[in-house]
Order: sequence, then structure tokens, then C-alpha cells
Amino acid sequence: MWQALEIETWIAGRRSEIDRVRGPVSEIIARVRSEGDAALIDLTKRFDGIDLDEIAVSDEEREAAYDRVDAQLIESLAEAEARISRFHELQRGRDLWLQEMEPGITLGVRTTPLSRIGAYVPGGRAAYPSTALMCTVPAKVAGVREICCCTPPPTNPITLVALDIAGIDEIYRVGGAQAIAAMALGTTTVPRVEKIVGPGNVYVTAAKMLLRDEAEIDFPAGPSEIAILADGTANPTFVAADILAQAEHDPNAACVLVTTDAVLADRVGAEVKRMAAGAVRREIIDRALSHSGYIVAADIDAAVETVDAVAPEHLSIQVADPLAVLTRVRNAGSIFVGPYAAVACGDYASGTNHVLPTAGYARLYSGLDVNHFCRRATVQVITREGLEAIGDVVETIADAEGLHAHAESVRVRRRG
Repeated sequence: MWQALEIETWIAGRRSEIDRVRGPVSEIIARVRSEGDAALIDLTKRFDGIDLDEIAVSDEEREAAYDRVDAQLIESLAEAEARISRFHELQRGRDLWLQEMEPGITLGVRTTPLSRIGAYVPGGRAAYPSTALMCTVPAKVAGVREICCCTPPPTNPITLVALDIAGIDEIYRVGGAQAIAAMALGTTTVPRVEKIVGPGNVYVTAAKMLLRDEAEIDFPAGPSEIAILADGTANPTFVAADILAQAEHDPNAACVLVTTDAVLADRVGAEVKRMAAGAVRREIIDRALSHSGYIVAADIDAAVETVDAVAPEHLSIQVADPLAVLTRVRNAGSIFVGPYAAVACGDYASGTNHVLPTAGYARLYSGLDVNHFCRRATVQVITREGLEAIGDVVETIADAEGLHAHAESVRVRRRG
């Protein structure tokens, strides 16, 4: 259950899961494309064992969900929503900024929110009201006018309450790859969106990647993963607790300890075994741990290099001087610094976003934030004085490229 890992093999295994399901997911997408709502109803019966009377969740059902949720949980979700909103408000830039670069030439950027986005909130093994908040609050902060959400049936009242707290009233009870296809392609019931965000299993992730030509996606966000960079000063119980916290998400979740201390690796392994024995979700944890383990690095430089190669969704830094290591790490979705920065804090209430790239894609993508829901257009304000300042440069380069009409579009203004 606790094993030494070979880094290249471990990384390759994370990507192969997505490749394995591309064929079946393509078939699901084709059915939704051709059959629309009928495919959603049939696929929900096939995969979830549920006969759908209505795909859309009614306002009455959403409002009635409050009666089925503990009052303290409702308060906690409201506080989490406020913390997430507060942090993401800091990411908002100016709708328009202009800077005079020289007399007659002013440049800037105009930022506008997307018009309609779709959020996917997983279900099945657990309720994820936190993901409902993480996907929708940044979009609200960005100013997106229309936000819809797909979540697998049976719809969990906790998720419905979270979406209501976030101000989302367009909810569909459909999950899996078929939900992603519905949002990307549109059906009679589910209007098409411009962008899809949110995590899911390998089928959801594969669908997002296959539908990138139909709707923009955030990034591949599949089964959860964590890398912990630790030295001999780390508390093995804390490290083991973070490993089990990620392992309980999904049988395909993956956890790796990168350490400079072989003794710590053994101590963490013993703690993992002890704590897993009493875990509520032990079956899921055991399956996740079967492809998790540790890597012993020669020194801290090698450990940082290994972490950057992994490019983990979550990175916990538990070393004697964590801030010094933080400045050297390049590839990670979200970073947790110090022994008391439990990854679960970022999952729920610190205010940062927990929708993050997985399977090494943190090398290429950033985690979900307000910018994911915005378009940016550059702006140029040029007077006659400014045109004279750059006219010769434009004409010379345009003529050299053989684009003489480009050059003439400047000359005609200068002559006039």
C-alpha cells in the first residue's frame, strides 16, 4: 500500500487514464450531438440508474432543499462563499485601462466578462457543495450574466443550497461526459455555453478535452492528486493526514511524498497504514493508495526538481524553511506552505480556488480564477501626431511583406 515510486512511470500513468476512455467518451458525445435531450435521458438511465422526468431542477426543488440541510452547514457554506468571493474580488482588474505611451499614441486593454458559462459539479460518491461555490463565485465576481450548472442525479440538497447561496438558479440533473456534451453542444433543455469549468472523473475530463473546439474549457481537472515536499522536520502524522484526505476523493486519486529523508518516508507509511485502517472511506482510500507512494530525493534541489516534473494539482511544502522552497517551485496548481496549511483549508474556506489542473497539466495551466471568465481586447487610440510618429515604420515593414494596401492605409491618412 505504501511504496517507492519511479517518477516517469507515475507521471505517464496519470495521463494514460484519460487516453483510455477517449473512445467511449467520443460515442457519448456523438449521441448527445444527434439526439439531444433523448440521449441525456437514456444515458442517465444507463449510467446512473435513474429515470429522469425533468432534466432541469425547478425553483421549488432548489428552495425546498434548505429544509433538508442542517442549519450550521448552511451557515458554513455562506461563510465559505463570502471568503471565496473576497479573495476573488482581489483578482478583478479594471474594465478599461489606457496609458499614453507617447504623444498621440495611447494603448490599453478592455476587459469584458463572458456572457454564458457552464459549471460541472461532481456527485455520485460524495456531495461537493464546495465545488459548486468554487466554480460559480469567480464567474459571478467577473460579471458573467448567465451561469448554468450540471450535476449528476440524484441531485444532492447540499449542492442545491450551495448553488442557491452563490446565486445560481439554472441547474440541470445530468452528469458525466453527457453533461459536458450538453453544455458544449446545446440541447432543447440545456442552452449552449461559451465555456465549461469544473472538475470530474476521467470521463468528464476526456469530454472537456474532446469538446474544446465547441466551447472553451478551463483545463483538464480530473481525479484529485497531491505532492508533499518534506524534509526530516516534517510531522509524519500531518503528512499522512493530507495523503488520506486526497486519497478519499476517488479510487483514481494519486498521492506522492517527495522527501529528502528516507526515515520520514517510512514513518509516513506507518501513519498512513494506521490512519487508513479506521477511515470511513477506506475502500476508496486503499484503491487510491495502490498507485501512490514516495520518492526519496538526494537533496532539496533534487526534491524541487522532482516536484516540478510532477506538476501536482496540490503541493504541500513541509520543510524547515518553506518560504525559501516556495520561491523555487514553478509547477503546481495550488501551494500550501507550512505544517498547518492543510490542503483541506483551500478546499473549503481559505478563499483560494480548489478547481485546479491535474495529471501534470499545472505545467501548462493555472487554477480557476476570475480571469478564466473574461476576454481581453487591446485598445489603440492614435491621433494624427501619433500616426506621424510610427507611419514610416508601418509603411516600410508592410511594403517589405508585400502587403501594399496595408502601407497605403497609412499613407492615405498622412496625405490627407
